[in-house]
Amino acid sequence: MSQYAHRLNSFCERLTEAGIDVALVTDDDNVYYLTGYYDYLHMEFGRPTILVVSRHGDSLLITPTIDLNAAQAAAHVDRIAAWNDGMGAEWRAELPGALGSVGRVGIEPDHMPPLVRAYVDELVSIERITSVSSLLADMRMIKSAQELQLARHAGQVAGAMMAAGRAAIGDGVPEFEVAIATSQAGTRKAAELLAAHYDDADMSPNTHFLQIMASGREITKTHHRASTRIMRLGEPVFLCFCGMTNFHRFKLGFDRTFWIGEIGDPTQERVYEIAVESQAAALRALRPGVTAESVHAEYADVIQGAGFEYPFRCGRATGFSYLEHPQLVTGDTTVLQPGMVFAVDGSVTTDTFRAQVGDSFIITEEGYEQITDHPKATADMII
Repeated sequence: MSQYAHRLNSFCERLTEAGIDVALVTDDDNVYYLTGYYDYLHMEFGRPTILVVSRHGDSLLITPTIDLNAAQAAAHVDRIAAWNDGMGAEWRAELPGALGSVGRVGIEPDHMPPLVRAYVDELVSIERITSVSSLLADMRMIKSAQELQLARHAGQVAGAMMAAGRAAIGDGVPEFEVAIATSQAGTRKAAELLAAHYDDADMSPNTHFLQIMASGREITKTHHRASTRIMRLGEPVFLCFCGMTNFHRFKLGFDRTFWIGEIGDPTQERVYEIAVESQAAALRALRPGVTAESVHAEYADVIQGAGFEYPFRCGRATGFSYLEHPQLVTGDTTVLQPGMVFAVDGSVTTDTFRAQVGDSFIITEEGYEQITDHPKATADMII
């Protein structure tokens, strides 16, 4: 049985236990998780893709005709219904038959395009609609052996990008040159891994996602993208690969803060060291059997204890989505288990400076396995 057949069977069992007759899956990452199918021009180009799954095990993929060849090659489903722009009822054609005579219909409320939701509401009364989001989130929390291999390989891609980015940073260098270097290094490492370990010629090795980085006075802009700004001696530089680390569709988090030549503003060193210590505190707590929020509490205590403001979340689960369940944040009482994958950060922000270090980890029976790696001692961050 393929991993996709196994996932669909598990999903159907969960539908049955929840008393749901049919599920409409519209989140791109969940469609891929369950079927192996992905496209690049989904709702961004006004074209819905909908996976219809019956609790009895029947699966139907509704997708644009323009992507039919890709769907036939990749999708592990019973049937594909292709629709064309402007012809008949388009993607709507299959839904009345799929939903009309069933009892409860499960949807993903936060991931169903408004266009699709409006039509579903015409077909199904509100009391028959429920959410399957938590069912899918729970399924995806514990990664399989194949997924953990992807995670480790994604860590190697991230490491290649970080090393290339560090090497490209320098006095007089524009930020975008760093982005070019990281993209090339990540793509080449991904291509190497794909060729050595995977029989999937359609999977692109190319990194994508605008490089998150900031330097100098822009350092406090958390998700600033690489620009034409020229970096200068003594300035801090932040590099983040939380979007670009996307190997074989598996995502990780990874970031570092550097300085060019020297730390131009000596006050930044203490801020950075508190950021490193906050991550270290989180890692001392990171292990199976503890709650997600308890890890965040250890990280937050270090930051607030040093006199800085209450921080954003310490981390998040990742996988085939950038953000999965659970999150390392106050209020998330999920108990950590072996097989979960997390991005775990340390961070401190002031009015004029922001320091962040982050890595990704697999929860193991004994504690955790680190899958991204780069020095973080202050002396090592001066290029």
